[in-house]
Amino acid sequence: MDLKGKNVLVTGAAKRIGAVIARHFADRGANILLHCHRSRNEAEKLAKQLRKKKVRTRIYSADLTDMDDTRRMCREILKDVRVVDVLVNSASIFYPIAFAKIEEKNWDDVLSIHLKAPFFLAQALAPAMKKKGAGRIINIADWAALRPYKDFLPYCVSKAGLITMTQALARTLAPEILVTAICPGAILPPPWLKTADRRAAARKILVGHWGRPEDIARAAVFLAEQDFITGSYHLVDGGEFLKGF
Repeated sequence: MDLKGKNVLVTGAAKRIGAVIARHFADRGANILLHCHRSRNEAEKLAKQLRKKKVRTRIYSADLTDMDDTRRMCREILKDVRVVDVLVNSASIFYPIAFAKIEEKNWDDVLSIHLKAPFFLAQALAPAMKKKGAGRIINIADWAALRPYKDFLPYCVSKAGLITMTQALARTLAPEILVTAICPGAILPPPWLKTADRRAAARKILVGHWGRPEDIARAAVFLAEQDFITGSYHLVDGGEFLKGF
């Protein structure tokens, strides 16, 4: 797919990896649809920067734990642009929680953002993609879906489900829409991670250092531009998964 002039929706696009993904698609000449929820100010700042580069940019706000609000956003987007050519499901929440302290709300939060929202976004946006004859859905999963982190049980289960959903959607939406997943490794340390833990994490990576958001963004652009890759997940982890064996 030639991305120039295509409409690319990135969820969780206001900051961190989502923002970098949006910038990389903008560099390919795509029109950028920024989704945000609580980070409206950051989204406005990013949109302003992109518009200075003559990138057509719109901001859409929705609470992805609320499916009615998620569907409302999709209707608004389709009314504005008629079709989303590329959907990147980047919105995510990530926090540790001990087994004994897991509550139903923890499950509801991660399953909503990592599974339900990507599904209902695909359900709402896929018909227009199919009518146009082409579309891409790229899900940002995690290599911990394959080998779970300790104390991240709901998170890892939800990301494993996202990989399965990637494969299921690929079968369901073929041949027009190609669906893939990226499994990042250690990319951006969460704010609460101690320096010693960051260094310890780096020692577990074959390439010897953390990755950068640009590594994920380049992978997303690559997958969007291909026409023979679907139903697959791709580790972008510097060999971290392999070193665990």
